[in-house]
Amino acid sequence: MTQTPRSALLRAALAAAARGWHVIPLRPGDKRPAGHAEKYCPGTGRCSDGHKTPEQRATTDPELLAAAWAQQPYNVGIATGPAGLLVVDLDTLKPQEPKGTPDGAANFAALCERAGHTVPATYRVRTARGGEHLYFTQPPGIRLHSTAGRLAKKIDTRGWGGYVVAAGSITPDGAYEILDDRAPALPPEWLHAALTPRPRPAQGGTLAVTTRARGYAAAALRGEADHVAHAADGARNATLLRAARALGRLIASGDLDRGEVEEALSRAASANATQSQRYYDDVITRGLDWSIARNTAGRRAA
Repeated sequence: MTQTPRSALLRAALAAAARGWHVIPLRPGDKRPAGHAEKYCPGTGRCSDGHKTPEQRATTDPELLAAAWAQQPYNVGIATGPAGLLVVDLDTLKPQEPKGTPDGAANFAALCERAGHTVPATYRVRTARGGEHLYFTQPPGIRLHSTAGRLAKKIDTRGWGGYVVAAGSITPDGAYEILDDRAPALPPEWLHAALTPRPRPAQGGTLAVTTRARGYAAAALRGEADHVAHAADGARNATLLRAARALGRLIASGDLDRGEVEEALSRAASANATQSQRYYDDVITRGLDWSIARNTAGRRAA
């Protein structure tokens, strides 16, 4: 019997679920999750009690998966946190990058060599563009989150808060194919240590913030920085963006210095980082730029 693209994708989804990996549908021929984004959430149906993220919607239920793939030839995603996985994503070079620049695989091999180990043997997938996904199990007793560039250039990781495109999926760049079908191994100790979040400031303690501002502005800066430093896992990015937008108003009014705000928020975000510092700094810049422009325009109109 000839296998249709939709049936092949459903088989890939069921194969992942059979391993205990929580599956989400991705848009047909794409890498993005199917369904609506939070800003377009209607607040009805499955989201009647609040928007459900792809991670929250992920399932291993064969009946739910069969019902979903009966509607569309979805690509297959794996919600790495609920699946108990940590996936190391080794990217290839972009066409415009100089020849000879190390790619993700070369950088990861160098990290392994520096640690005195070979590249671990584990479940491995070739990505559509020729990169690799190395699957590991989450270490017991700790949640490792997704990171971008934290280990080295061209190396990202996907853990809690992230997902990967599963083997069997097809995009315009090609197919995702299994290279090594063995069970995922535990991450080597050096990798575990490199990705373990730094201890956050003790609960109840306040992050030290240096500022020349006084009164309300100084209190606002210290308070927002403290909120970011103590943000719960999964809420840090949103907390950081809200803090930048709130403090941007005080920069626009002249009550705070932008450099002091950027330094304080950057330090607060790094207190228990799950993303690269560049990522957090970009969130800060976007939040401040938006708020300063909005509040400066409002004062002019007044």
